[in-house]
Amino acid sequence: MVLLPTSDHYWLQNAHIPMPLLADCNTTDFPTANQSVNGLADGLARLDLEIKNGVINQIIPSGHLHIDEAVPAVDLQLGMVWCCFVDMHTHLDKGHIWPRTANLDGTFASALNQTETDRQHWQHSDVYRRMEFGLKCSYAHGTRAIRTHIDAFGQQGSISLEAFAALQQDWIDRLRLQAVPLVFIDYYLTPDGEKLADQIAEIGGVLGGLPPMSQDLDQQLDRVFTLAKERNLDLDFHTDESGNPADMALQRVALAALRHQFAGQIVCGHCCSLAVQSLEQVLQTLTLVKQAGIGIVSLPMCNLYLQDRNQMASQQFIQASSGEQLAHLVQFKTQTPRWRGVTLVHELKQFGIPVAFASDNCRDPFYAYGDHDGWEVFTQAVRIAQLDAPYSNWCQSVTTIPADLMQLPSCGRIGVGLPADLILFKARYWSELLARSQHDRIVLRDGKPIAPTLPDYAELDDLWHG
Repeated sequence: MVLLPTSDHYWLQNAHIPMPLLADCNTTDFPTANQSVNGLADGLARLDLEIKNGVINQIIPSGHLHIDEAVPAVDLQLGMVWCCFVDMHTHLDKGHIWPRTANLDGTFASALNQTETDRQHWQHSDVYRRMEFGLKCSYAHGTRAIRTHIDAFGQQGSISLEAFAALQQDWIDRLRLQAVPLVFIDYYLTPDGEKLADQIAEIGGVLGGLPPMSQDLDQQLDRVFTLAKERNLDLDFHTDESGNPADMALQRVALAALRHQFAGQIVCGHCCSLAVQSLEQVLQTLTLVKQAGIGIVSLPMCNLYLQDRNQMASQQFIQASSGEQLAHLVQFKTQTPRWRGVTLVHELKQFGIPVAFASDNCRDPFYAYGDHDGWEVFTQAVRIAQLDAPYSNWCQSVTTIPADLMQLPSCGRIGVGLPADLILFKARYWSELLARSQHDRIVLRDGKPIAPTLPDYAELDDLWHG
């Protein structure tokens, strides 16, 4: 266990830092990790960091430091150092209702129904406490900034946004929080929808919602883009969270962005159906997304959990060519999924489109698991989407890229003059880092270690039992 000085001025020596996380540094001057360790160093720089008054004061190659005995130094013994995580797609307002309203068949339809049933409990105190429980988990695990989508129809929107605004103030010194309304976007064609856009502007949020495929989709998107431009708001959409190849809302969002010459940042989440479309459709969509400057956020854990339950997506996708291979499925009550539910993250990245990963739902009908842990998101994404060999700059997908998409330039990177918001791991190389849960990580905020205690689930017991 690393013991850090209590001083406001100290050095972290002999650290391995992924070079893609270094901001404004000439990384060619930095020595890389020992490549003889089975080639697993993969872009790790061996560095010393000077922490002074909560800020990174210097970053220099290890071994170049002239020791000043008046300034304490800690040898990390090649332990890896990351910046804090940025979790840019969550649903804190739904979080932790599983003990009260479970989704026992795991399907998307049941998730919608169960959530609607549970909404009768969503008064201010209930929403505030469950959302804060999620924030406590995120903070303890090492998250610096969070964007949450909030169900915002009618009176529920007012209740939940009021709870969010209170949390935004209560946690202002610990977490950067952004809110996005989650409504079907035809809602913005109504006076209540325009009022919602004003509410989002008042709390510094991001406009957004769910654009389902329909003949009126372009008209609905035009309204959302107009409201956003009038209020100088960025946009964040849930798009194509299905295994239906005909779902192509992502392409329609990109066309709308180009049509409106939209200058703000646009993010589209999920984009699952892209993975079951033809190559011609994929290339057409990726070209438009690139032109529109849209960032994509993939939610690998939740989509792996929800998509292709009992082969609904696989049957649609491959029935035309090999339906006979699926004939046996009617014989079984449940079936193994044939695809992973995640979007085409490798192809998007190779097209030059920013790709982030995020946690999405947590312990609710849409996802029964999760702990608001950016590290779990990254390790699961590595396994689900095969981000390894080499790991390249995928470490930016839960740090730098979501910070940029959220317009937070001081988050998601390590650099001189930036806050010393860091995560210290004992693991020295990628193979060690990704093999364990890293539950013993040390989280620094402004150069000081935080209390790593996670909230006790019992805190919420009275919400389930009255």
